[in-house]
Amino acid sequence: MTERELDEILTYRWPLVMRRVMGDSSDDWLKGFVRSIARHGKRAAWRPSAKQSQIMRRLVSELGTTPEQEVELIER
Repeated sequence: MTERELDEILTYRWPLVMRRVMGDSSDDWLKGFVRSIARHGKRAAWRPSAKQSQIMRRLVSELGTTPEQEVELIER
């Protein structure tokens, strides 16, 4: 994973992934993983391992790019 790709994922896409996983998932391992990546991503010298990169890319493609469901307003 390039430095630029990592920056883009952590800055723009990872917050969406975190929001979806923390709100929708009951998988404790996945919740721990996304929290761990967010925590490690704050360190300037941190780089994800090959396995972490693979999981991050998969999560971003599955969760970080799909638009959120529109909320139906009660007001008319």
